Amino acid sequence: MKKLIVEFIGTFFLVFTIGGAVASGSAIAPVAIGAALMVMVFAGGHISGAHYNPAISLAILIRGRITMVEMLQYWIAQLLGGLLGAVASHLVTGLEASINMAPQVDISPSMPVLAEVLGTFALAYVVLNVATSKNTAGNSYYGLAIGFTVTAMAIALGGISGGAFNPAVGIGRNLADSIVGEGGNITHVWIYIVGPLVGGSMAAITFKFLNPDDK
Repeated sequence: MKKLIVEFIGTFFLVFTIGGAVASGSAIAPVAIGAALMVMVFAGGHISGAHYNPAISLAILIRGRITMVEMLQYWIAQLLGGLLGAVASHLVTGLEASINMAPQVDISPSMPVLAEVLGTFALAYVVLNVATSKNTAGNSYYGLAIGFTVTAMAIALGGISGGAFNPAVGIGRNLADSIVGEGGNITHVWIYIVGPLVGGSMAAITFKFLNPDDK
């Protein structure tokens, strides 16, 4: 139960920060988002592993560090945290931008999907190497590495896909828009499910190939 509470809290504040940072219109919003993830990873990593992302939990399942049941429990906590974090960001800011999430208009659907795949691959690849590898066990920098990865990917790809790299972010913000917002277009939510889950799976397979002795 403690692990699930940590996953809920971490995902809540990640999505809450995303909503507030986006609503602020600040040019350094990606820095705030990466920083939020970083501190939540440091805060909860010793309890739950600090996934805060269904795609990361899937990657760690494939990696062999959690069971299917544990992953599904994490998913529930993460999705609930993402939804309530998005709702809270809207209630605090009162701005639709805090919950609406969509890819860039007038581009091929394959472009935001690919952006989500690549961004999540980078994130999961870093997580697996700095937080689960026996060769980096006990390091003190893993939160920085993970947070800066999200910052970099958000800056590089956010303008294409919206920069979720996390189903809890994409689902939570768009579902919240349907509940407390103006009911936005949820037909693109699949991008934030398929892209991250594919990217996370690819990262886990790559990690296992590169580290065959790290069981």
